[in-house]
Amino acid sequence: QVQVVESGGGLVQAGGSLGLSCVASGSIFRIVAMGWYRQAPGNERELVASVNSGGATDYADSVRGRFTISRDNAQNAVYLQMTTLKPEDTAVYYCYAYIYTNVRSWNQYWGQGTQVTVSS
Repeated sequence: QVQVVESGGGLVQAGGSLGLSCVASGSIFRIVAMGWYRQAPGNERELVASVNSGGATDYADSVRGRFTISRDNAQNAVYLQMTTLKPEDTAVYYCYAYIYTNVRSWNQYWGQGTQVTVSS
């Protein structure tokens, strides 16, 4: 059993900042990568940011320079610091993790999603 739980999110005015947290727990052998997707109403889910076990990061062009992803391997946690938020950042944000539950088996696990709303 593996659980991925997000926290943070909420309502913020345009130009403001918000932070998201995500922790994976359970039968974890190794976490390969963690990150965040988001999905706005009527849109497909899009990758926002990711970080691998070595700390290499990647960002969607729309958030590069405004969002920062970080990871705490000891805590099995990933964080997303969002600054200079825009109304178009409004979406449900989902944390994901690629987790090996033993030396051979891995799966992608998802959190339940957390709403981020940016008012203009």
